[in-house]
Amino acid sequence: MWLFLLFVTIPIIEIALFIQVGGWLGLWPTLGIVILTAIAGTWLVRAQGLQAMGNIKSNLNDLRDPTESLAHGAMILASGLLLLTPGFFTDAVGFALLIPPVRLALFHWIRSKVKVQSFVNTGPTPQRRSQPDVIDGDFVDLDDDAPKPTGAPSEWTKH
Repeated sequence: MWLFLLFVTIPIIEIALFIQVGGWLGLWPTLGIVILTAIAGTWLVRAQGLQAMGNIKSNLNDLRDPTESLAHGAMILASGLLLLTPGFFTDAVGFALLIPPVRLALFHWIRSKVKVQSFVNTGPTPQRRSQPDVIDGDFVDLDDDAPKPTGAPSEWTKH
């Protein structure tokens, strides 16, 4: 039921805001604001999305819990969707999600509502990968002066 209310009330709020802002500023400035917020939002989402991907990768490489980084990435993705949707209300919510303290507060609020009942690790125990020893050296081919065979290859080397 709450999802239905969102699909009904958000467009009504957006239409009301378009009428109010359009009446106050006029058509072209209102459309200009909508286009500029989409461009600025796209740029900010890209920058913060790349940073979130780096944080997720770092957490996974260091075998740390990536939950918070994944949640930030999901909220940045949702922010991008809201900023590309034309409207002032969705833009306000989208820009709010780009503010790290807002995302952190929302993450902690969601985390307080979720209760993990059990956790089962079915995979192998993660271990740090170690690099094999690399030995650097030079070599000399001692057979450079050896005579080359002139006849047909033997049965052992024919393929």
